[in-house]
Amino acid sequence: MTRIIRNLALACLLFVPAATFAQNPYRWTNELELLKSIHRLPEYRTGSYVESFSSYDRKHGNDDGFDGTYSFIRKEGGKLVLAEMQGPGVIDRIWTPTPNDNMLYFYFDGKKEPSLKLKFSDLFSGKVYPFIKPLCSNEVGGFFCYVPITYAKSCKIVYDGPKLEFIQIEYRNLKAKRVETFPTSYSPEDKELLQSVASLWSRSSYRAELFAGGLSAGAETTEKSVTIHPGEEVDIFQSDKGGRITGFEIDGGTAFEGLNKDILLSARWDNDPTEAIYAPLADFFGYAYGKPAMRSMLLGRQQTANYCYLPMPFDASARLSLVYKKRNTYQPTITAKIKVHYTSNRRIPSTEGKFYSVWRSEQTPIGSYHTFLHSKGKGHYVGTILSAQGLRPGMTLFFEGDDSTFIDNKMRIHGTGSEDYFNGGWYALLDRWDRGISLPLHGALDYSLPMARTGGYRFFLSDKMAYENEIYHGMEHGGQRNDFPVAYTSLAFFYSDTPPVGKMEPTESLRTVYLPKTHIYFPQLFNITLGSGIIAIFGRALTMETPSTGTVRLQLDDVPEGKYKLLLNYMAHPRGADVEIWQRQKQLSNRFSTSSDKQEEKKSVYIGDIDLTAQTNSITFHVKKNGNGNRFDLTLVTLERIE
Repeated sequence: MTRIIRNLALACLLFVPAATFAQNPYRWTNELELLKSIHRLPEYRTGSYVESFSSYDRKHGNDDGFDGTYSFIRKEGGKLVLAEMQGPGVIDRIWTPTPNDNMLYFYFDGKKEPSLKLKFSDLFSGKVYPFIKPLCSNEVGGFFCYVPITYAKSCKIVYDGPKLEFIQIEYRNLKAKRVETFPTSYSPEDKELLQSVASLWSRSSYRAELFAGGLSAGAETTEKSVTIHPGEEVDIFQSDKGGRITGFEIDGGTAFEGLNKDILLSARWDNDPTEAIYAPLADFFGYAYGKPAMRSMLLGRQQTANYCYLPMPFDASARLSLVYKKRNTYQPTITAKIKVHYTSNRRIPSTEGKFYSVWRSEQTPIGSYHTFLHSKGKGHYVGTILSAQGLRPGMTLFFEGDDSTFIDNKMRIHGTGSEDYFNGGWYALLDRWDRGISLPLHGALDYSLPMARTGGYRFFLSDKMAYENEIYHGMEHGGQRNDFPVAYTSLAFFYSDTPPVGKMEPTESLRTVYLPKTHIYFPQLFNITLGSGIIAIFGRALTMETPSTGTVRLQLDDVPEGKYKLLLNYMAHPRGADVEIWQRQKQLSNRFSTSSDKQEEKKSVYIGDIDLTAQTNSITFHVKKNGNGNRFDLTLVTLERIE
C-alpha cells in the first residue's frame, strides 16, 4: 500500500505545472510586450528602478560629449567601457546623435567573449536583426534603440575606438525575476511579437481599440456633442462607480487653435482633493504655440480630433469636463463632439496607480531648474510635454539644459541636453532638430529660430520611471547654471497612489501665447531661392557670389504679420560686391558697397521699414560685381517690430 501511495504521488507530480517548482524565465520578449501593452501602464513596478550611464558633464558645464571626456567609465586594452550593469536586468533605451561604424560589444554574465557584437551604427540602421525599424531608428537629429536587451547576471558594453561622443544608456534592475539573457537566435513566436510591435509603431493613425487588452478590454463608448460658452464648465463624462477610461477623443474642429488657450481640460477621480488633470486643452494635447503639433501613439491630434489613449482607472467615481475661461475680449461659443471609451474594471489599488498630470507654466528663474514633477508617494512617471520660449532673441541656447531625475533619495538619471531628452539632437541644423516631427513615443513640437522657441515630447513605456517614496524630475535652461531667460510650459504624466499637491491656475497671461518683438534669422536655416547668375554657399555666413549680377530671395517665415525694421549683419572685405535690397517690386535700399580694405562685420545695419504679410514675407538681394568684388556675405537678418 505504501508503494502504491508513493507511485500515485509521483504520478500527480508529473502533472503539476513547472511554475510550481521554478519561476518561468523572464525573457526579452516580456519587455518587448510592454512596448505595445498600453493597458499595463497603470501597473506599479515595485523596486525596479530606471538608471543610466550618460556622457553628461560631471563639472556641471556643457561638455556633455563634445570631447568624449565623460562618455566612458574606463579603458580596457585600448577600448572604452561605456557601461557595466549588475543583473538581473534589462537595457531599455540607447541613444546617441553621433553613431559611427566602430564595433560595439556586449559581454553578458561575466563571459570573456562578447555574445552580441555589431557596428555602433547598426544598432539604429535596421540592418541587423532584431534591431529593426522603427523601434531602432533616427529622426530630429537623434538615434535611438528601444529593443530590450536582457541579462541574467551582468552586462558590460565595450566600444572599440579611441573616442565616443554623446551617449545615454538606460537600464533597469529586474530583481526577483529569473531573467534569461538576450538570445542570439529567435523563435517564430519572438519574430511575430517583434513584428507586431513594429507594425503598431509604424501606423499613421491610432484608435482606442488598438490598446484594448487586459483590464482595458471590452470597452463601451459614449458619444455626445457639447456646446460651451465663456465662463461655463461642461461635463463630458461622469461615472458614480468604479471603472477606467481607456481613451477619449474631443473634436472641436479648429476651435482650440490660436493664441488664446482658454479651454481647459479637467478631470477628478474619486474623492481626491486635487484634479487629476487641470490644463489648457491645447497644452494637454501637445499643441505648439497655437497650432496642432503632436501625433504620438498615446496622445495628440489626428485631423481635427484630439485624442488620449492613456488608461485612467478609478475606484468609485470619475468626472471629465471642459472649462471655458473668460477674458475681457470677444470669445466665440464652442461646440465639440466627444467620445469616451470606458470599462467597469475598476482600479486594483494594490497593483495600480491612478493617472495624474501636472501642468506648469513659468518664466523659469535664473539659477533654478524647471520642475516637471516633484511628488511623494508610490508611482511611476510616464510622459513629458515641454514648450520652451526664449525670452531674448537669438539662438535657442536654453536647449543646452540637461534633465535630472532623483528617485528615492538618489540621482538615477542625468541627461546631456534638452533635445537629447526627447531622443533628438543638434538643434538649428538642417534636417536635424529643425522643425516639428512626430514619432510614436517622442518628437519635436516645433522649432523656430526667428521666434526663439521649440518644444518636444516623450512617453515612457518599458522605461517608465518607478518610485517608492519620492520623485523629482526637472530640466535646466541654458548651457550651465540655468543662465538663459526662458518661459517653459510643461505637462508631466504619471501614475500614483497620491494625487498632486495643489495645482497651478492657468491665468489669462499664462493662457496667451507669447509673441516676441525681435526676430533673428541665422544662415544655417535660411530659406532661400536662387535667381540666375549667382551661387550660394552656406557656412558661418550665406555667401552670395556672382560673375556679374544675380539675385537671391530670402523667405521671412514664421513671424507674425506687421510692420518691422529690417536690419542686416554682413561682412565687409576686399572682395565685397555691391548690393541692393528689394521687397518684391519695392526697392528698400539704394545700392551700397560691401567692399573694404580689411575684413570686418557690419552689425545691425538699418535697411528700411517693411510690411510683412503672408504675400510679402520675403526680401530679395540684388548682388552686382564691383571691379574685383563679387561676393556678399550675409551673417544675420533681424526684424524689429514697430509698435
